[in-house]
Amino acid sequence: MPTVTIQPSGKTYDAAVGSTILAAILAAGDSITHKCDGKAECGSCHLFVQEGRKTISKIQRLENEKLDTIPGVGSKSRLACQAILGEENVTVELLGFGSGM
Repeated sequence: MPTVTIQPSGKTYDAAVGSTILAAILAAGDSITHKCDGKAECGSCHLFVQEGRKTISKIQRLENEKLDTIPGVGSKSRLACQAILGEENVTVELLGFGSGM
């Protein structure tokens, strides 16, 4: 069972293999902006994967197309609603405007 560590808060949650990062954060009772209910249509759940990028799913076309429209996207960018957890631990950074903070 992988753990998801949320930065900047440092909170850590156990998550199910095969769940999205968005689902893991919400299941743990934390908040993250997600306006389109996980359909990769809005980009509001954009975050940076700081550690564990190789264990999560590869970026698919729909996610890549949405990321192309978001300012500030970098090599660590993912949409929490599309990034599926693998077996290893992941550390993500919630971005200020979309972190629910």
